[in-house]
Amino acid sequence: MKVLDLQCGHAHTFEGWFGSEEDFQSQLARSLVECPVCGDTGIRKRLSAPRLNLGATKSPAKQSQAEAPVGDGAVATVPAPNAAQQAAWMQAVRHVLANTEDVGEKFAEEARRIHYGEADERNIRGQASAEETVELLEEGIAVMPLPIPKALKGPLQ
Repeated sequence: MKVLDLQCGHAHTFEGWFGSEEDFQSQLARSLVECPVCGDTGIRKRLSAPRLNLGATKSPAKQSQAEAPVGDGAVATVPAPNAAQQAAWMQAVRHVLANTEDVGEKFAEEARRIHYGEADERNIRGQASAEETVELLEEGIAVMPLPIPKALKGPLQ
């Protein structure tokens, strides 16, 4: 079994387990390896070394930088998320999934019904286009995009 440190184009780091280097390369070529956080298939191997536990702890190496779009084609350099930040984000997403009702494609309609008192107030989630999201915000309805990793959308094996 080969364990690799991997990173997507958005600087999310994760570990992948493969039968061999050839198995990894084959899956990578077929876009079967994807980031568990954002679903990106632009994956690359990170430099890694075998873990040797010699009893001494060292401070983690300086995090890499990633470029993030900031609108109008501009790009900003931001620190790459570390494992603790990624874990906290995943925990927050799990909390949202456990404490909201999925209304699917009817999100904008249902958010309006709740806002205007036509439906019982409750926590909901679903899909809305960028235009629908802007319209909801202009109406004073508090919404926010929340990318949900594929791994959390269905049952885990």
